[in-house]
Amino acid sequence: MNEPIRFDTKIAVLLRDDLATWQRLNVTAFLVSGIAGTTPDLLGEEYRDADGTRYLPMFRQPVLVFAGDRDVLTAAHDRALTLGVPLSIFTQELFGTGNDRDNRAAVRAVPRDKLDLVGLALHGPRKAVDKALKGATLHR
Repeated sequence: MNEPIRFDTKIAVLLRDDLATWQRLNVTAFLVSGIAGTTPDLLGEEYRDADGTRYLPMFRQPVLVFAGDRDVLTAAHDRALTLGVPLSIFTQELFGTGNDRDNRAAVRAVPRDKLDLVGLALHGPRKAVDKALKGATLHR
């Protein structure tokens, strides 16, 4: 049997625990796209089935999904910034926009300490990501 692969980094998503199921799925998809788009070496090779059909590559390592309340998200956001962990954010206001331009404008309109965060995605050294996510629990 193969030994499990250990990664020096961690990809994690933190979602506010009061989101509807469709919101959790939507937010997760948007948040991890920021990591994939800025860290292409995290992507593995393309997939092929037995017939040779080609499929897009995916992350080479697991993405862990966590949940927490508003306070947990705010604290994780603050810690990630302090620790220098790259992150993407999703705010409540983004549910009311329909494109990237309006999304960026909605975030830009709010000071950092007033953001109504509903989700974060982080990628960085394992220990730093773990420290940033202190108080969050694995999503169920």
